[in-house]
Amino acid sequence: MSATVAPEKILKELAALWVEEGKHGSAGVLRACSMTLVVMAEESEDASALGETLAALMPEHPARTILVRLRAGAERALSERVYQQCWMPFGQRRQICCEQIELIASDAALGDLPSVLLPLVVADLPVILWCRCPRLAAMPEFGEIARLATKVVMDSGAFGDAPAALARMAEAQGHGLRVADLAWTRLTRWREMLARVFENRDHLARLSGVGEVKVTCGRRHESSAWYLAAWTRNALADAGLSPAIAVVPNAEAIRIELSGAELRVVLRCDGGTLAVTVNDLTNQTHLEPASDYLLMREELAIVRRDTVFERTLSTAARLAVSSKSE
Repeated sequence: MSATVAPEKILKELAALWVEEGKHGSAGVLRACSMTLVVMAEESEDASALGETLAALMPEHPARTILVRLRAGAERALSERVYQQCWMPFGQRRQICCEQIELIASDAALGDLPSVLLPLVVADLPVILWCRCPRLAAMPEFGEIARLATKVVMDSGAFGDAPAALARMAEAQGHGLRVADLAWTRLTRWREMLARVFENRDHLARLSGVGEVKVTCGRRHESSAWYLAAWTRNALADAGLSPAIAVVPNAEAIRIELSGAELRVVLRCDGGTLAVTVNDLTNQTHLEPASDYLLMREELAIVRRDTVFERTLSTAARLAVSSKSE
């Protein structure tokens, strides 16, 4: 493994791939790219599983993918290889291909990454950074790498300290970095179902009596619990209400309860079923497991600023840090 990687060499290798691919078959290939997707993962992470996730994303969100595999250690080293991800749409004879670049970087070489990545991103297209390494977010080099991106996707649920993770993300957002959190993305169906409750006029008429919102969760769902509490608080504040908000850790899966004199709404997840209880009536709906593929597919489809998430992140960080200091 060498100490440096030349971006010019990588670009030449990519060009050579297309020339070689074009020689195969009369139908040829179609080069597809809607963004640059930079994925940062530990070298020890299952390469096969991650590769399957990235391959599944490409047909809907074709990208030049730059996979950076991080190797712990003080030795300053970088290495690279290039290849293609191809598929043939049903009923067609021409392949569609995306460019793939894989880099292996030691911790000591992180400072060199921005100068390597910058020439490799596709001009005039979004740059999405998917950071799968909680430890990387705490490194001083991460800030400069993140500034190359249009959007930085992380998963605060993978961090050991949820309040600290939310605070760090809110601080980055305050400094102009556009961030996204898969712990929030997991709540899409929850938010849809809770909002649907109040499409009923009778339930909406009783909303003003809600005086308490309580979210309980296991430790691995703590970030999502704070997001759910913060989003609900903001929605009720927009309606002129200020109920008491509590997030209580326990050994169960995530659960939210809104309670008042004439209305009690509970959402809870039991296995693959999301149960919605309004007073004494319960409805159940299937909740599809939130795989990395489904979560990233949703996030990559959000091309503009997500102002609802930005507001929720600020509120969640404030609530979580305040609870920790009590």
